[in-house]
Amino acid sequence: MVTQLNGWGNEMKAAGVRQFGGAIELLDLPAQRPPQAGEVVVAMRAAGVGNWDELVRTGTWDTGIQPPMALGVEAAGVVTAVGGDVSGLDVGALVAAHSVPVRDQGCWAESFIAAAGQVAPVPPGVTADKAAAATIPALTADQAMVDALHVQAGQTVLVHGAGGVTGGMLVQHAASCGARVIATAGAGSADRVRAMGATTIVDYHQPDWPERVRALTGGVDAAVNAIPDGAAEAAASVRDGGRLATITGDPPHPGRGITVTTVTVIPNGPRLTHLLMLLAAGTFTIEVAARYPLEEAAAALERARHGMGGAAVVLTP
Repeated sequence: MVTQLNGWGNEMKAAGVRQFGGAIELLDLPAQRPPQAGEVVVAMRAAGVGNWDELVRTGTWDTGIQPPMALGVEAAGVVTAVGGDVSGLDVGALVAAHSVPVRDQGCWAESFIAAAGQVAPVPPGVTADKAAAATIPALTADQAMVDALHVQAGQTVLVHGAGGVTGGMLVQHAASCGARVIATAGAGSADRVRAMGATTIVDYHQPDWPERVRALTGGVDAAVNAIPDGAAEAAASVRDGGRLATITGDPPHPGRGITVTTVTVIPNGPRLTHLLMLLAAGTFTIEVAARYPLEEAAAALERARHGMGGAAVVLTP
């Protein structure tokens, strides 16, 4: 049995590509089908935009669908229909999701379908745009700090590339675990990253920064790399027998007994629910600096890829 808010239309607006590697444009796509068992239909209120969307656009990240297709893998919106065997998600509720493999279409659209197990209620006090923008960064940080690095209170953790949205979430997560956080960032980001919980900021533009970190700490217990091709540098700051995680797909072979893990974000509704509650409580923060309509999705992705000083970019319908 399907519970729904509105009837099914004929088509919907979406931002996506007609072929992998093609230009992002406004598309007219068929309206969402009714949800199957274990699915919900969500009317998009805000969709996150990040470097990962460029990987989807070019076909580097296979999300399970083929062009012509809407892009987008993180969003928040209002549940408009609930399929069978779904509990705890009601029509009219504001929710967020990172849902992969994609069901039918990505979330850069007026509505999208998500697996119910990958959906989280958005708590009071958290806006749709912040929930959407925080979804992938928060899940990534949680899986890096908890699953890959097993960070404990009192340990020293390096975040390499703390100036971006995900880097900032990594700093906040490590600090919330009670770790001493060493962060690499440019001079313009230092104050902001320090406010997120880093005790020491090292400028990664200085070629000897790993040696400086080792001199300060004797080698960090764990490090996470958020800079493309930066994992080997991050590993150089880790003590013998320590741990390294990289979220950029470039695991090095550092030796010295260091455990290396590549983190690929995994959708998880219950964990996202907990993380959004931390966002509501102020343990985590995120700034949304720019909002674009679907018609300007190409400009939104370009702006996100070039950075917004650690703030996020979202799309709105």
